[in-house]
Amino acid sequence: MITNPRETLDRHLSKLFNEILYMGSMVESATLNAVDALKRRDISLATRICDGDKIINEKRYDIEKDVMVIISTQQPMARDARILSSVFDVSNELERMGDYAKGIARICILMSNQPPVKPLVDIPLMAETAVNMLHSAIDAFTTYNADLARKIPEQDDYVDNLYNQVMRELVTYMIADPSVISRANYLMWAAHNLERMADRVTNICERTIYVVTGQIEEIKPSDDEQELEDINPGSPAS
Repeated sequence: MITNPRETLDRHLSKLFNEILYMGSMVESATLNAVDALKRRDISLATRICDGDKIINEKRYDIEKDVMVIISTQQPMARDARILSSVFDVSNELERMGDYAKGIARICILMSNQPPVKPLVDIPLMAETAVNMLHSAIDAFTTYNADLARKIPEQDDYVDNLYNQVMRELVTYMIADPSVISRANYLMWAAHNLERMADRVTNICERTIYVVTGQIEEIKPSDDEQELEDINPGSPAS
């Protein structure tokens, strides 16, 4: 029986998309659970999230290996090549988001039973919005929906506004009571991770547009802000 090369490649691509969907769901769960652990100071849950990050990392490597095998054996051209290169990039974005979730879980562990600086309200909202953005972005990527991909980053402004609000409030608390500086700084890192997660969702949306149109399109202009973890790689959130 002669195998149709197109059918073979389509099967490979379908498998890759299923893996991306699964990896995305793991990141969504890790993010929401990390923030929940931080809110409730659930050290056991935070520890499980840190341990589970290894599975997310392994999934990324498995996807990358599959992409390389397909490229070497199927010799994809045009849009298929764009899809494969974008799957490679999206898996990397998801792995970094998993690191952000792990970072928040680590913050929960570091804060342990210390009294809260303030009730967590905006940080959970940031997490919920970022996760919703990610879910929609993965859906857009796996269905080649460029129109949806262009709309999703609009929600990033809401995440940015929440982030700025968190920063302002925490600075106010630190000025009023220097004893909370360490705890407030931890919360700043948690909020920063969620803000960066939303930015990486925008990267996935840009890859979707690239797959569909063949054009590199910057949806949301960069603010040229270097990631804090690059400045201070020893931070608890990295």
